[in-house]
Amino acid sequence: MPAVHHLSPEPGTVHGQFDRSLPPVLEIDPGDTVIFRTLDGSWGENGERLFGVPGFTPRPKPWIGHALCGPVRVRGAHPGSVLEVEINTVRPGSWGWTAAGPREQRLRRGLNAEREVLIGWRLDTAAGLARDAHGLGLTLPLRPFMGVLGNAPAAPGPHETRHPRRVGGNLDCRELVPGSRLRLPVEVDGALFSVGDGHAVQGDGELASTALECPMDEVSLTFRLLPGPAPARPQASTPAGEIFLGLGQGLDEAVQDAADQAVDFLARRLGIGTPEAIVVAGLAVQLRVTQVANGTVGAHALITPDVLAHLG
Repeated sequence: MPAVHHLSPEPGTVHGQFDRSLPPVLEIDPGDTVIFRTLDGSWGENGERLFGVPGFTPRPKPWIGHALCGPVRVRGAHPGSVLEVEINTVRPGSWGWTAAGPREQRLRRGLNAEREVLIGWRLDTAAGLARDAHGLGLTLPLRPFMGVLGNAPAAPGPHETRHPRRVGGNLDCRELVPGSRLRLPVEVDGALFSVGDGHAVQGDGELASTALECPMDEVSLTFRLLPGPAPARPQASTPAGEIFLGLGQGLDEAVQDAADQAVDFLARRLGIGTPEAIVVAGLAVQLRVTQVANGTVGAHALITPDVLAHLG
């Protein structure tokens, strides 16, 4: 029978980089579910600053990236495998924060602000609302998802968590909500999957360079292995539709990557040639900016369920 495991952030289960040499903190079978608790993007520093909530210590070396829980080793996962991550539950904690500008303008491509701003938010999960903690009168509906979901790359590490990669990582795709199934290429034995960077809400693009960053009280993920071949990039089936994630050093490159994947999908599904699939893509595919905040930028191609139903 599939098992249910639990992982909470504590010394030994949290790390700040992707690295194939990190020892797994949990080993599971395909079909198992892991229920995580995760830290916010500041390792609790902004929670302490804004709300008096103690931060996480000690922070691991060699550098501080996103606070990732894992890695989780999946038995039977090998290079060339496809790891499917089904997102069951994403439940935020009671607080969060959003920051913008300057701080070297954060090595980011988002909108520039003339001064640094840090806004704290109180999160009401029962009402599904975020309210600012500064009397500004700001209220937003919650739409929680995880910013970082990824496997360890095959290349020797450590690797920064900031950049999304072929095997996942800092994807920051707001469509990866509960009910989604994310498919990730596997490059190392066991996959060595990690998750972190909880977002209570974010717009497409992540224009301020941060989302509403928050700890997560519960992130329930079910892991499966699918037959290959592995996709060139992360792909997902979501409530919004089929998602093809493109990555690049610029937005043009990321858009082309996402569009190429969508065209390949349509050609295979409909049994038609690439030129004909391009015609269909022009009518059926929506191109969106995933994020411009992570150095390696992201775009995604979306095919909605109603379109898929009519295409057959």
